[in-house]
Amino acid sequence: MLRAVAATADSLLEPLASEPGRAALFLDFDGVLAPIVDRPDDAAAPPETRAELGRLAGRYALVAVVSGRTSEDVRTRVGIDAIRYVGSHGLELDPQAERWRRTLAAFAANAPWPRSQVEPKGLSVSFHYRDRPDEREALRELEKIADTARAEGLVARFGRKILEVLPPTGSNKGTAIRHLLDEAGLDRALVAGDDTTDLDSFRAVDGLEWPVRVAVVSPESPSLLRDQADVAVESTDEFLELLRRL
Repeated sequence: MLRAVAATADSLLEPLASEPGRAALFLDFDGVLAPIVDRPDDAAAPPETRAELGRLAGRYALVAVVSGRTSEDVRTRVGIDAIRYVGSHGLELDPQAERWRRTLAAFAANAPWPRSQVEPKGLSVSFHYRDRPDEREALRELEKIADTARAEGLVARFGRKILEVLPPTGSNKGTAIRHLLDEAGLDRALVAGDDTTDLDSFRAVDGLEWPVRVAVVSPESPSLLRDQADVAVESTDEFLELLRRL
């Protein structure tokens, strides 16, 4: 259920829906447009969600998917040319990030973690542990990998059943969103996310004329995400219903 009553949710969305030419939508992919699955390669946005994104892309000044995946990966999974795609948690917009590709590839290759659970993403590396039978032991092992990453000057952070290793550029989803907003000259925006990295997206819309922060929550979501959201929904299906209000 929407955390806000329907009337409240509609009042939050109305300034966006009434003047879509002044507004942007920034959406995460996994856990927001596509349900979380055991194997990241199996993630897919349902046809009805993609149809709704196509409608919104033709209506709003800017619709962007800002994902931890590469932009080409998420573009293939969404398949709508009118949408802007930014991958690697916004790092793809940072000109300094490219020099870290080889470093991250080497780190991924050398890390003591099952190859089937390592996901190189060019400008980041994800270590998954969703299907590990002993999560406490998995976390202990991943803490060691995180310590090694930090010792090598990289950034390591935990999310939903995942450890992500990134370059220390200072760029994130939030800096990417601010760049896109400034580029388009927009002052109203909705951002939607489900994990720790989406807190940067929430902060990015501080100070706008009309920001709306949507959390797609689950038992795995950080409590701060719900706390800092204007609206919380409990599934990708509920988020689709919210998109239909726009």
